[in-house]
Amino acid sequence: MKKRLTNINPLKLGITLAVIYGVMSLIFVIPFIAIMSLVGASNAHAHAPNQAMPVLFTGVFMIFLPVIYAVLGFIGGVIAAFIYNVVAKWTGGIEFTTGEVQ
Repeated sequence: MKKRLTNINPLKLGITLAVIYGVMSLIFVIPFIAIMSLVGASNAHAHAPNQAMPVLFTGVFMIFLPVIYAVLGFIGGVIAAFIYNVVAKWTGGIEFTTGEVQ
């Protein structure tokens, strides 16, 4: 059975992409925070206080990275849905085939 996608709800796509991007960023952030904490600990033992600031800044940035990714995913999703809806009016949208699954 052929179907045609002619409209995407921008808010729903934005929320969905915000969650997806936020979760995907955690895959990278959690190991990176663990590595940075080890680097920070090694700098503290080496009595290098002037090198602790970049590690601290990076750690704080990594905490906010999932939020930044989620916000940008939301904005990108809303923009992409809006553009798709405009183009779909001209082209008829994406056509795809569905089938019954047993």
